[in-house]
Amino acid sequence: MVTATFLLGILIQILAFISLPFLCGGILQKIRAYAQGRRGAPVLQILYDTVRMIKKSPIDGPFSGFFSESSAIFAFAFGLVLWSLVSFEWASLLLIPFLIGMIRFATVAYAVENGTSFGGMGAARETLLFIFGEPILILVLVVLESNVVFHENFAHISFAILFFLGATLIVLSELAKPPFDDPRTHLELTMVHEAMLLEASGRTRAFFELAHQFKTASLFLLLTKLGLEHMEVFLGVSSVPIWKELASFGGAILLSALIGYWEANSTRRKWIWIPELLGLNFIFMLILGILLKLGK
Repeated sequence: MVTATFLLGILIQILAFISLPFLCGGILQKIRAYAQGRRGAPVLQILYDTVRMIKKSPIDGPFSGFFSESSAIFAFAFGLVLWSLVSFEWASLLLIPFLIGMIRFATVAYAVENGTSFGGMGAARETLLFIFGEPILILVLVVLESNVVFHENFAHISFAILFFLGATLIVLSELAKPPFDDPRTHLELTMVHEAMLLEASGRTRAFFELAHQFKTASLFLLLTKLGLEHMEVFLGVSSVPIWKELASFGGAILLSALIGYWEANSTRRKWIWIPELLGLNFIFMLILGILLKLGK
């Protein structure tokens, strides 16, 4: 019986590994469309578009070189490693900032080599977000790998809510969602990721899209596991493999829907305001972490 339960948990984990990268992005877009009064594309539209694009050869610009040919493959490979790390936890989760940084390096290298003004602008903004967001992400991961448990009392629940709000803010930063960016406008001057990939087409665009979906699903699943493994009320669920995998899968889907609704009903801020927001978030998370350790 134990063996059957263990195998079922592994099967759910594998199914989630295959499906979540497409479901998270698809549900996010679907909820965003519904919240704006539109029907929206099918949930699996990202999968359909990726299959269609991967069949086409890319059209490279006149200034293309090594990075134009290889950056998409590097981004896809590091994105796949990132997604497998968060899903199966085969190594320390402190590798996550490194893997996200390599995906970002590949994307920025592609944008800069093509030499477009929009690509350079998007690369500068992407790098700035990473510089300010990486320390906060490392703080979140340190807590995830620690033995901190939020107990069922008012003080701990309050700290948990504040901590998860700060962690969610860094996820919005990593994915360039409002208030950091607003992909609803479809204007290059308001975009971060999209501005860097204006020259991408065919298989190149498909690999970059897959890398982005891997990163999206990884961050959503990471937040879900953060709640399951550190909230006392969920410890009973997370101790059973099959229930932990089901709860992680459902939590990532729910988080996709919530962020899709947030994206549809919020706006981006002025870019000069973004570094101040991330800096204040870092100070807030640092003080919160110190208080958590002192109160343990």
